[in-house]
Amino acid sequence: MAALAAVGAAVCYAVAVVLQQRAAVAVPAERSLRLGLLSALVRRPLWLAGVAADFSGYGLEFLALSRGSLILVAPLLMSSLLFALPLGAALTGERLRRSDWVGAALLVAGLSAFLVEASPRRGRAETSGLAWALLLGSATAVIALLLAAARGPQAPRRARFLAAAAGVNYALTAALTKATSHLLGHGIAHTATRWEPYGLAVVGVSGVLLSQSALQAGALAASLPTLTASDPLASIAVGALAFGESLRARGAGLVVAVGALLAMLVGAVALSRSPLIQRVRAAPP
Repeated sequence: MAALAAVGAAVCYAVAVVLQQRAAVAVPAERSLRLGLLSALVRRPLWLAGVAADFSGYGLEFLALSRGSLILVAPLLMSSLLFALPLGAALTGERLRRSDWVGAALLVAGLSAFLVEASPRRGRAETSGLAWALLLGSATAVIALLLAAARGPQAPRRARFLAAAAGVNYALTAALTKATSHLLGHGIAHTATRWEPYGLAVVGVSGVLLSQSALQAGALAASLPTLTASDPLASIAVGALAFGESLRARGAGLVVAVGALLAMLVGAVALSRSPLIQRVRAAPP
């Protein structure tokens, strides 16, 4: 159930990121990292359609995290690029290139080998207050450093740093999603007395602002590869450190799992740089 829900979420996210990038790039640059960016985007039907796809994807991700681990769900969400690629081909009227097929093969093979060899353990559904404090503090510090590095004119460099900040934020969102889904098992009244769902709302809004600013800062070729790599890596780290998730693989199996993860990341980054996805921005809305 967790794996199926994660793949369904990946499909929805693929649609969302393409639609939202095409809408966000048309907004003036001076609105980056400001609430005015969101107020401008909500008046664009294309962006609202992307939001609808995002909500659908998040609902499926919520279900996946309630049934599985971050180490399982995060890599599966990277398969969104496999679905974004044909969408880009449909919008640009171009065919997949040899490099696209190689990237897709690396992603599929790496993902399959990782899930078979790693066999992620689910870990704990909750974590301690100290762990939350350390997680929130470290994530905030990393995001602040990335935002400081992103200062300057609109350029690929700025888009990459903003995308990296969004990736770390998404990992934090996933952690709070996992915690909130567990709390809901005890009832809505109990959940309403805890801080996690409110923290999830705040972190969720900041994630939207960061990701839209990254998309606005430049073409998908600049932001999407960084977001593709930073989100799962940060999520795996959060799952292992905060929720006690681990890999069953040991010895040679662990080496294979790490190699598969690297192959998966290389394939995902290669796909995110595909002209079929890059040129979605140039296609008329």
